[in-house]
Amino acid sequence: MKILFIGDVFGEPGRQVVRERLPLIRKSQGVDFVIANVENAAHGRGVTPKILSELQEVGVQAFTAGNHLWDNHEIIPYIKDSRVLVRPANYLESAPGRGAMLFEVYASVRLLLISLEGQRLMGNAVSSPFQAVDRELERFKGRAEAILVDMHAETTSEKRAMGWHLDGKVSAVVGTHTHVPTADEEVLPKGTAYITDVGMTGPYHSVIGLDRAIAVKRFVDQMPAKFEVANGDVRLSAVLLEIEESGKARSIRRVQEKLGGVE
Repeated sequence: MKILFIGDVFGEPGRQVVRERLPLIRKSQGVDFVIANVENAAHGRGVTPKILSELQEVGVQAFTAGNHLWDNHEIIPYIKDSRVLVRPANYLESAPGRGAMLFEVYASVRLLLISLEGQRLMGNAVSSPFQAVDRELERFKGRAEAILVDMHAETTSEKRAMGWHLDGKVSAVVGTHTHVPTADEEVLPKGTAYITDVGMTGPYHSVIGLDRAIAVKRFVDQMPAKFEVANGDVRLSAVLLEIEESGKARSIRRVQEKLGGVE
């Protein structure tokens, strides 16, 4: 089974590169299932039902989120009954949506997708992601052939700890949120694929997606400034996971392609 996980889709530039490159990647790599983190898909803040539909049309089959999920209020009624968008499992039980969801990859092969949000330097998570993931794994025990966890977190230590906590229990732990792809992809000793951060799908001549002049000015002046999505050097950042029938990972490989052609 080949699963493509696309890192934080950032604004219209991120959506544009997904529209252009994803169909080509799916065909050339023989991808069976596509997941994308979309917490920044709407102008860098949150996501809308229209954007989800747009991304589904080009081949994304499931979505994870993070701390900006609620920034567009129209997503709240949508997520209550959604069968494609997974919110962090360590939010309040009363929060709309689900923290884990089953998907059929192909006949008799199911994928359990779990979304988590870190607690260190983050905003919305109200309980431990470690306790939350253990709860979801017990709840869905024996119901999936593969399990993927999106650990949306700020600190590398919290993400790395999650990888070791879940080694041998899930097929893959992929980190999102910091928008900078890391070079530490590996299959851990007990068969779990891991990477600290998949990277951003969006404009790289930027400061994590923001117009670089505005972002630098905010740091220099220590004053608020208008939030603007950058343009130029737009890339799709993802990982391609190969999962064996046992649910263990065979491999994890970084994928990065530029808008208009391969980097």
